[in-house]
Amino acid sequence: MSLTRPFSLDHAALLDELAATDNLLIIQDLDGVCMGLVGDPLTRRLERRYLDAARRLDGHFYVLTNGEHIGSRGVNGIVEALFETRDRAGEQGRYLPGLAAGGVQWQDRFGNVSHPGVTDAELAFLKAFPAQAEAFLESLLSRPPYSLPPDVRRDLIAAAVLDNLASPTLNLNVFHHHWRADPAHYRTLQAAVADFMRERLDAANQAGLDDAFFVHYAPNAGQDDNGNERLRESDGVANGNAGTTDFQLMLRGAVKEVGVLIILNRYYHRHTGEYPLGESFNAREAPRDHAALLALARDHFDPALMPRLVGVGDTVTSFTQDSNAGSQRQRGGSDRGFLTLVQQLGKAFASGNRVLYIDSSGGEVRRAGVDAERLARHGEDPSVELWPALEGISDPDDALELDVIFPRGHEQYIDFFCELVARR
Repeated sequence: MSLTRPFSLDHAALLDELAATDNLLIIQDLDGVCMGLVGDPLTRRLERRYLDAARRLDGHFYVLTNGEHIGSRGVNGIVEALFETRDRAGEQGRYLPGLAAGGVQWQDRFGNVSHPGVTDAELAFLKAFPAQAEAFLESLLSRPPYSLPPDVRRDLIAAAVLDNLASPTLNLNVFHHHWRADPAHYRTLQAAVADFMRERLDAANQAGLDDAFFVHYAPNAGQDDNGNERLRESDGVANGNAGTTDFQLMLRGAVKEVGVLIILNRYYHRHTGEYPLGESFNAREAPRDHAALLALARDHFDPALMPRLVGVGDTVTSFTQDSNAGSQRQRGGSDRGFLTLVQQLGKAFASGNRVLYIDSSGGEVRRAGVDAERLARHGEDPSVELWPALEGISDPDDALELDVIFPRGHEQYIDFFCELVARR
């Protein structure tokens, strides 16, 4: 059976379709997809049954995340917590294989990590970021209008500064929660952090690392004319939408859509013994726009061997933003790029690719949610207007079509994932 209608809630039909697909490749985000969105990454949890299922899909499943595998905030520590001893995860090959840090940190299922195309000087610059971010926040929060007590500052800063090796991050979720009844403080901090991130880019240029980095905003308001991501401002309402919460210093080229080709390159090698894009192909040397990435795929990947790709993500945004030029539709989200490329590759290679959207609005991070009841009514009666069910996520002119939606979040997806593996 083939799914033809986008925004479907028919998980049974999707299960039948994918269970019968031999040449399958699942590329999946992590936070909000296979574990709940939380304010403090140190509280994240994975289910053992999910890890077991992923292991059984060896060679047909890879992750693609802006988080990291390693470090104090990495996913590997969450994996290791599910085993009697931390070395058991590696012995059993239970780490999640694939790309982290947006596409520059590769890991196999045994926990072997590398950073293809990244220089020692770039890693050294990134390593200095957490201490700089802590000093910036300490100075800022000790002064008006914040004037937070020392112990409060300490705890908030400890939760906000993520010392990732290849994508150090300021995560403002804890501040949004702290000032949930006083959103003006949060919005002022959001702008100050954006300025701080721009200063880091200037410092990199002064250090001779021109164009080595960019700032990833999650969620974001799409890209400007220069290809830079736009900050999504808080709506300034008590207990309202936080806008951009994650400010990541990322290596140039570390965007998820490039990661799709890197994973495909390795997939082809695993199944044919050859790398269509070359053994050393990495995110730093790849083109950065969709048209060039599609052309690269068409020119190098054998259509007869192209797998059915299933892209799974939870961060896709679409909203109207008012400006001096009038109201403009802004589309963004850290999963939008790679899901769009999965969709485009499916059309280019007639491979029947699928895009799955996980509604992660039930977690601790405020974001738009799906109206599942309206979606269901639309499925039975197309005259029922669809788009109010996807407000903040998609719109009638959106080029990205979400094939199947999981409105009950990561737990519903994990049930589906485990059943799919059992069926295969």
